[in-house]
Amino acid sequence: MMKNLLVVESPTKARTLKKYLGPEFQIMASVGHVKDLPNNKLGVDMKNGFTPEYVTIKGKAKILKEIKTAGNKADAIYLAPDPDREGEAIAWHIAQELKSEGKEIYRVLFNEFTGKAIKQAISSPQSLNQDRFESQQARRILDRLVGYQISPLLWSRVRRGLSAGRVQSVALRIICERERMIHAFQPEEYWSLTAHLRSDDPPSFKARFSKYDGKKTELKNEAQTQSIVHELKDETFTVGKVVRKKKNKNPPPPFTTSLLQQEAYRKLRFPAKKTMSIAQSLYEGLELGDKGQTGLITYMRTDSFRLSSEAVSEAREFITRNFGIDYLPEKPVTYRSPKRAQEAHEAIRPTSTLLKPDDIASFLTGEQFALYSLIWKRFLACQMNPAILDQTQADIRAGRATFRASGSVVVFKGFTTLYEETSEEESEQEKNKDAILPPLKKDQLLSLIDLDPAQHFTQPPPRFTEASLIKELEANGIGRPSTYASILANIRGREYVTITKGRFKPTELGFLVIDLLMKGFPDILDIAFTAQMENNLDRVESGEITWVKVLEEFYHSFEKDLEKAQMEMKAEVETTLPCPKCKKLLTIKSGRNGLFLACSGYPECSFTANFSRDEKGTIVMEETADLGKQQGTCEICGKPMIVKTGKFGPFLACSGYPNCKNTRPFSKEKDIDAQEEHTQIPCKKCGGTMIVKRSRNGQKFLACENFPRCKYTEPISTNISCPEKGCTGKLVERVSKKGRKFFACDQYPKCRFAIWDEPVNQTCPECGTKVLVVQRSKAGDPTLKCRKKGCGFKRPFEEMKTSDNPALKENDSNGV
Repeated sequence: MMKNLLVVESPTKARTLKKYLGPEFQIMASVGHVKDLPNNKLGVDMKNGFTPEYVTIKGKAKILKEIKTAGNKADAIYLAPDPDREGEAIAWHIAQELKSEGKEIYRVLFNEFTGKAIKQAISSPQSLNQDRFESQQARRILDRLVGYQISPLLWSRVRRGLSAGRVQSVALRIICERERMIHAFQPEEYWSLTAHLRSDDPPSFKARFSKYDGKKTELKNEAQTQSIVHELKDETFTVGKVVRKKKNKNPPPPFTTSLLQQEAYRKLRFPAKKTMSIAQSLYEGLELGDKGQTGLITYMRTDSFRLSSEAVSEAREFITRNFGIDYLPEKPVTYRSPKRAQEAHEAIRPTSTLLKPDDIASFLTGEQFALYSLIWKRFLACQMNPAILDQTQADIRAGRATFRASGSVVVFKGFTTLYEETSEEESEQEKNKDAILPPLKKDQLLSLIDLDPAQHFTQPPPRFTEASLIKELEANGIGRPSTYASILANIRGREYVTITKGRFKPTELGFLVIDLLMKGFPDILDIAFTAQMENNLDRVESGEITWVKVLEEFYHSFEKDLEKAQMEMKAEVETTLPCPKCKKLLTIKSGRNGLFLACSGYPECSFTANFSRDEKGTIVMEETADLGKQQGTCEICGKPMIVKTGKFGPFLACSGYPNCKNTRPFSKEKDIDAQEEHTQIPCKKCGGTMIVKRSRNGQKFLACENFPRCKYTEPISTNISCPEKGCTGKLVERVSKKGRKFFACDQYPKCRFAIWDEPVNQTCPECGTKVLVVQRSKAGDPTLKCRKKGCGFKRPFEEMKTSDNPALKENDSNGV
């Protein structure tokens, strides 16, 4: 029997395809990319046409060997990774390995995993797309040139471990610029005046002041507003001009990648990375009982609004049958895709509208059901009739003033019976647009219930959420649909930003890095330049320009900037603050303990200080009055302890350093030696009361009050169970030899589980890992994150009162 080899990316796709293709196909999975540039060096020969040096990814040699063995036995080879640039690169690298077998190699593109689509793709295979592969290769090399040559500069100037990305850095610049706009914003006072009115018919309604003496007038202060209030108290309120009109509210287009990520964040609060992960599982296929492994949505990386005629026909039949002919437009609705959209892909839609979310809910997780419902409803809604609203706008006259009342009534729900699009930043006018007005006619007299003046202040632009940042990136042509999730995941994973109430806030480190990069690499950080690079990569894919030419044009200017930055880039950013000692300007520098202020006159002046920023972004120097003061004596050598400062603030260090390296926490109120807390916990050895004490390296522990007669001690437990499988221990607070606090299992050495960050008794909603951790930094609010490497879950951490925290209740009840 003829045997064909079909290679896909994931094992899940392989299982779905086996259902439709039968025994004549051997289906294997590459499990993502098989080759890439090396990790330990640049891997690009810039003197030889930017030739890349590809190596087999660690762990993929066995997979490649198995694919080559199967290819040697097969009659024909079909390569079917995802239908995008990354998928083309995977197919290309596998094809390079299989060429020696001398077999015919076909490229297969699956836009959806349904029986009809799969068989159609297999029956009409294509050739490998060299232009698409070279576009991916150009992007990969561009990112490598930027990352591997700028990052070492940041390591030497700021600190090791930092990174710079070609697109990631531009996204960070956008976040930082928005923060500076917020800092520079000057609120302006304005007033509103609302008339609460009643006609002969219910309901009562509101009208807002809009004109004075027939001219549009803004109320700027209280005196002006109160003057008009006083003037209108005895005036008659009469209906003037009334305008009634019908307005169509059109349905939104089907989902592209960016629109799906934005709406999933707004409606479901899914980060972009999570949205794409769930969408991937819906695309690759899920087990649906009698239906078997079935793909539920079309390919989820697309910027096109195109829909197949078959899908639209099925949707129109579904709408007629389930909603009625009134909801069906005369002709199928089409949407114009953005310029340079990849029209080979459809918009994101369900593979069949007959797979209703409620009917298959038992086979989906809660998150899969939520996202699938969103896609299913949005697709059907985009093919339904508009909603029809009756809008009324009435001018109300009162003396020399004019008020305006607006309202609307939905007379036909149209697509809104199924789907309502959400808006992140809703204006006051939008919030009031659905107000219901009573029947009003010209010259009708109205009764004044109340005049309500209110003071307001203009608001600064909001910080970006994931949804609004994706929208901003797309509007500026930064990145592609397939890159938004990774861009945002990288930003969230760095110390360059914190997430405050779901919004990106740059840290001091983020500001420092962006300031240095903008000065050293103006083109790389230029939004228009980055957008043009994206456009050039699209042109490579369409065959308009060669990938080598794109790289040559880029590197010509980048190389000059790189050479200049290596010579001139300083590890500091100048401020406008004068040095308290010598009056020269202070600069922001980075040290092993974080960012700090230092005198630009160093080494002649060695002044340093910690700093923070106020709500306007102004740098505020922290008090240094305690630094150098003596407080207590060293319990090791007996010399005085001196106040010093470090990454985590002030601490006490022995004045006998370096002979004595003893340190301990600093307390402004009293010497740490005197700090003891009595508890109600009984000593397990003698029955006495346990006391909270500190060791000489600062670790808190419980000790018996009857010391030295009773020397029983025990660590302070968090009451959080150890997450190691099979372990019955609890996590306790400990301190390392260098004085750093960590948390470890109390069953040591039987169980060696330990973490540096503070544990929280919660389970990761993305990967299921037990016990999350809190990361704290001076640069921003504490962050709750997953401790599993590779999991990007992270959100702001809300501090709980002791009585609200189950992990602390036991200690609290015992007096700790």
